[in-house]
Amino acid sequence: MLRSFKSPISSLTGSLSQLTGGRRTLASATKKQHSLPAAYYRGGTSRAVFFKESDLPDRSSWDNIFRGVIGSPDPYGRQLDGLGGGISSLSKVCVVGKSTRCDADVDYTFVSLGVENSDVDYSSNCGNMISAVGPYAVDSMLFPVDSTTTDSVSVRIHNTNTGKIITSTFPVVDGEAASSGVFTIDGVAGTAARVQLDFVNPAGSVTGKLLPTDNALDVFDGVSATCIDVANPCVFVRAEELGVPGNMTPDEIAANESLLQRLDSIRRQAGVKMGIANHQSLVPGSIPKVCLVSSPVSDARSTEKKQTESDVDLVVRSMSVGQPHKAVPITVALALAAAARVSGSTVETSASKDPVDSSGITIGHASGNLLVGAKFSEDGTVNAATVYRTARRLFEGRIFWKNN
Repeated sequence: MLRSFKSPISSLTGSLSQLTGGRRTLASATKKQHSLPAAYYRGGTSRAVFFKESDLPDRSSWDNIFRGVIGSPDPYGRQLDGLGGGISSLSKVCVVGKSTRCDADVDYTFVSLGVENSDVDYSSNCGNMISAVGPYAVDSMLFPVDSTTTDSVSVRIHNTNTGKIITSTFPVVDGEAASSGVFTIDGVAGTAARVQLDFVNPAGSVTGKLLPTDNALDVFDGVSATCIDVANPCVFVRAEELGVPGNMTPDEIAANESLLQRLDSIRRQAGVKMGIANHQSLVPGSIPKVCLVSSPVSDARSTEKKQTESDVDLVVRSMSVGQPHKAVPITVALALAAAARVSGSTVETSASKDPVDSSGITIGHASGNLLVGAKFSEDGTVNAATVYRTARRLFEGRIFWKNN
């Protein structure tokens, strides 16, 4: 009887073949990382990766690059494999380049990225990060200055997301944007050089109208809301109508799932009525912003700066891409300043009638206070709005990302 016989040599050959085949598979899955020149800046109470537009490839490649750089999407919500910080205020990219308009010095495109999802959103501006755009323009030589004679500059910024112009004024030292100074903003530790931001004709940034629905008040899900478009489209609802205190902490808001669902439902309905999208499912994640507003109240909790009637004119809690913001976005603050002048709006009826500071409205947010100055025409149109922030270059060099 003959039996089949497999020689040790043939077995070894098969094993080697499997091993080398595995190595070939491993080699084909291993790729070099990609890299580009970039910088990282803090602007106000946010941070973002900055790219010079001329360093980026064709715009069709931007989304994948930005996701890889920031570390999105991340099902763990931490963005550990990128430069995002797991929250909306740290999941941002700014692209700055030569201006395409004669009334501006640079173009600035803001990009918001989802943390756990793959969203790459170009639909809105970021008032906090724009405070770093002027300094970046100087530091990157997009806006060169004479290091021997210049001690401050004003950079005219064209925000491509909204088509609006913002003038940024700040000190410079030896040809670079100054970082040290004595100015402070709530939500950021320490002192820094002051950046003045003047928003020119900020109304109608996306919809073309101050009141996109033509109403001071609308009702969504039985809740009164004011829809306004200044710097960014926003929806303001009274906290009391939703049965919650106006001075909730961001963590308390994040833990209140039913409140989050109601706010998102209101936001999406408002987005359709404002003309931002023709269906609720198509409303972008970043606009309209939705915020809780309330009259000034005492808040002595250790997690927040105490806010009393003598400190602020209005208390606000803002949502950003589905998450409670730990401060107040600058664009939201500008919209609040305008809404406070609209008779019968949720903001006007909630705000103090005796302002803390006659130069504007003082807003109490989750990290402290913010004064916003605004200039209005006789018909109530916002001609200009001014806020003060700080910014700082954190690093520059090459940034690396990989394609999954």
